[in-house]
Amino acid sequence: MLRVRNLSFGYTNKPFLKNLSFNIDRGENVSVIGASGCGKSTLLQSIYGLHHVDGKIFWEDKQLLGPNFNIVPGEDFMKYLTQDFDLMPSLSAADNVGKFLSNMYPRKKQQRVNELLELVEMKEFGRVKAKHLSGGQQQRVALARVLAKPPEVLLLDEPFSHIDHFRKNRLRRNLFSHLKKNNITVMVATHDSTDALSFADSTLVMKAGRIIAKGSPEELYQDPKNAYVGSLFGEINELPAEIFLPKQTKRKKIVLYPHEIRLTTEEGYKAIVKNTFFKGSHFLTEVALPGDIRVFLETSIKLPRESTVHLEISEKLLQKRLR
Repeated sequence: MLRVRNLSFGYTNKPFLKNLSFNIDRGENVSVIGASGCGKSTLLQSIYGLHHVDGKIFWEDKQLLGPNFNIVPGEDFMKYLTQDFDLMPSLSAADNVGKFLSNMYPRKKQQRVNELLELVEMKEFGRVKAKHLSGGQQQRVALARVLAKPPEVLLLDEPFSHIDHFRKNRLRRNLFSHLKKNNITVMVATHDSTDALSFADSTLVMKAGRIIAKGSPEELYQDPKNAYVGSLFGEINELPAEIFLPKQTKRKKIVLYPHEIRLTTEEGYKAIVKNTFFKGSHFLTEVALPGDIRVFLETSIKLPRESTVHLEISEKLLQKRLR
C-alpha cells in the first residue's frame, strides 16, 4: 500500500501542496485530475522523491525520502514517466527501451524489448532513432521503457497527451490491462476524462494544491460535489436553483450534465435555441432560459436557431444536485 500523510510542499515559503493524505492499495489504478496548475504533477514528483516535503510517504512499511536524504532521487521499485519523455535522441527506439536491461542474456533482453514495443504498437519502428520519431511515437517508446523492468509503483504524468486520438483508445486499453494483470500500482495525472472514468479504480480531484474530492469514478461523475468536479468529466451546467425550485435562495446552485436535460411538451421550461454543435452521436444544443440564462443539453437532431423548445428535468435529480 502507498500511504501519503499530511503532505505539504512549496516552491517558495508559500505552500503549493497543502496537507494531502490518502491511501492507494497495491495494484490499484488511481487517476489524479484537476485544472492546470492545481498540483497534479508536483504531487507525482513529490511521491517519486524529487522534492523535499513536509509530511510522510510510505510504500508498505518503508518511508520514502526526498532529495535531502537521497543523492539519486527515486526508488528501485518505482518509475516516473515525465511529460518530456527523457529519451536518448541518438539511440533507436529498441535501444531506449532496453537501455537499463541486463546484457547477460541478450536473447531474453531482445524478447522483452520486442514484447514492450508491440504493447505500445512501435515494433516496426524499433530501429529508428528517437530523434526521428514524432512526439506521439516518442511518448509510446517512453511508456515501453518505464515498463522494461516492471515497477511496483508507476507514476504517469499525462501519458497519452501527444498520441493521436485514433490510436489512443486501443493503447490505453492494452496498457492498463497489462498493468492490472501485473498488479502494478498506478497513479495517472491527467486532463483526459477517459483516463479518469474508464480505467481508474479511484480518482482524486485536486484544486489549488488540495484534494477536494475522492472516490470511485462512478461516484464522482454521478454526484459531483460542485461544478468544478463535474466540469472535469465534460460539459456541465451550473444553474440558479431558484429557477427550478422557487423556495431556494439565490446562492443555491444546481449542477447538471447536458444529457440529463430533455426536450418535452409545452408544459416544460420554455427556452430559445441559440447554438448547436455537432458531436457525432448527438448535437450539443445551447438554449437560453428567461433572463438569458444559458443551458446546454443533448439533442438527437439539429434544432433551428431562435426556435422555441421546452425542457424537462427530473424533480428527484434537481433535489439531488442542489448545491
